[in-house]
Amino acid sequence: MQTGVTQPSGASTGWQELGRGARHTLPMIVGAIPFGILFGALATSVGLSPFTTMALSLLVFAGSAQFIAATLVGQGAGVLVIIATTFVVNLRHALYAASLGPYLRGLSWRWLVPLGFALTDETYAVVIKRFETADSSPLRHWYYLGSAVSMYLNWQLCTAVGIVAGQKLSGLADFGLEFALVVTFIGIVIPLVRNTAMLVCAVTAAVLSILLFELPHQLGLMVASGGAIAMGVLTEAVLRPS
Repeated sequence: MQTGVTQPSGASTGWQELGRGARHTLPMIVGAIPFGILFGALATSVGLSPFTTMALSLLVFAGSAQFIAATLVGQGAGVLVIIATTFVVNLRHALYAASLGPYLRGLSWRWLVPLGFALTDETYAVVIKRFETADSSPLRHWYYLGSAVSMYLNWQLCTAVGIVAGQKLSGLADFGLEFALVVTFIGIVIPLVRNTAMLVCAVTAAVLSILLFELPHQLGLMVASGGAIAMGVLTEAVLRPS
């Protein structure tokens, strides 16, 4: 897995970067554990088979999109509505990828494809801090890999636990475990709000998501996401020096 760059003498090895990325992701993993368990329980409670539920986690690996898809299945939504909703919700990953892109130049597709697949909110929050440091180690993508692998393995394990627990314990989806998701995302967002445009974007998303919560098929989330992005871009354009 050559990247076309050499490692400076005395710099961290790839395995050291991988281990560091996994360790720094542990706080995010703790927050994701109840979320993953809840998904496994919720998906099976709305009629998805254990096999389909596990396949969603293995092949989709997008917590919020998986939750929304399972919820929409339970509401009897059509396939096109489910696809469109999850697509819009996951558009934020395109912004994450654009932000990380400059730091991943020179990597082969053998790296870019799995790293792109494994990009999550939690991994982005951890990795962008590492990439923005003054250290320009050519092996920082191993740090990304360590974070991504630890999140992926945790999500699969928690989904499996949720499937089993959901079959053994009735009403597990009503225990309020989803509160962990809210706390985790607050922990992700706050450190990333570093300028006025980001603050406007975050506030707009929060306000619109509350005001439009009652819209069917999670449409409020879609509108809130689009409105927040638009307000953030507009604010940045207005405040940009002429």
